Amino acid sequence: MSASLTLVILMAVMYAAGVYVMLERSLTRVLIGFLLVGNATNLLIFIMSGRPGSSPIVTGTSVEDMVDPVPQVLMLTAIVINFGITALLLALIYRSWWLAQLGDEGDTLTDEHATESAGEADVTFLSSSDDDDAVAESLDEFERGDGTTSDEDTTTRPGSHSRDAVGRAGASASAEGDAR
Repeated sequence: MSASLTLVILMAVMYAAGVYVMLERSLTRVLIGFLLVGNATNLLIFIMSGRPGSSPIVTGTSVEDMVDPVPQVLMLTAIVINFGITALLLALIYRSWWLAQLGDEGDTLTDEHATESAGEADVTFLSSSDDDDAVAESLDEFERGDGTTSDEDTTTRPGSHSRDAVGRAGASASAEGDAR
């Protein structure tokens, strides 16, 4: 099969336009150029695939009438790769746009405790000792065998602290105070 002159010209124009557009600095133009080059590559594989024929799967056809399936597989692979790289470029374009909208702040994270004084920070972090008390009490109840694992039974009741749980929580709170 001789290649159609129209397809060859279309392929050449798509390659030229794709390369020209990819040389721009904008990521969106790089994406458009990549799509043009990918589709031009699919056209190249289609043009070079050879003569049309019958499917190799159909039984009862002669070997001379069958078409080569390798170019079809290559074209499908090129389409999948083109789709994957397009998705990656779209993600990069979105991330670039998002960072441009943030301005000078950029990708930095703010410290939520930066504006607190030392006293406010101590109050914030001392509330974690209440969590330690609840965990210690729950462990003690489980070790004694009267604790259960359901969420309804693990709530703390006023006055139900065991001596061991209070001792563990006090040791934990004093260790936190020494660490500061």
